[in-house]
Amino acid sequence: MENMPDQRIEVIGIDHIYLTVSDLPRAERYYDIVLGLLDFRKSDREIAGAPHRHYFNKVTQITIRPAREGHQPHDSYSPGLHHLCLQVRTQADVDRFAAALTARELKATKPSFHKAYADDYYATFFEDPDGLRHEVVARREGRDLIVRRWDELTEFLNPVQKLTT
Repeated sequence: MENMPDQRIEVIGIDHIYLTVSDLPRAERYYDIVLGLLDFRKSDREIAGAPHRHYFNKVTQITIRPAREGHQPHDSYSPGLHHLCLQVRTQADVDRFAAALTARELKATKPSFHKAYADDYYATFFEDPDGLRHEVVARREGRDLIVRRWDELTEFLNPVQKLTT
């Protein structure tokens, strides 16, 4: 597919992400801290008789729910979700978030640049109690470039690279 189809529909955000957890009370304690620090709110509404914890902000919702009996441990290199990355405005926000996790005795990597991804890719990484990997990254210039020049990205494959070459 060289050019974009005329029938395309713009996605304006990720509405929700569901995560299954092996121990709902343990996961809820964890996500209350992590998502509370990231300015989410919480609802504990059941769905189809199963407990769910819905964390939401102005942009998206992250829901945790119990895994089925006999589940396998999470493996980020098996088919399925590898990790969840949430974007914050600044590198200082990444620093503050990682420090807040550490102050609450939750493990997070030291915020740093990951130049393999992009020169200004600044993030911290951490795992939930089931080993699901998470990341918080600062908004990058590459994302801003995409927003500013979106209408010029008319090809499907590698359109940003074509803008910058």
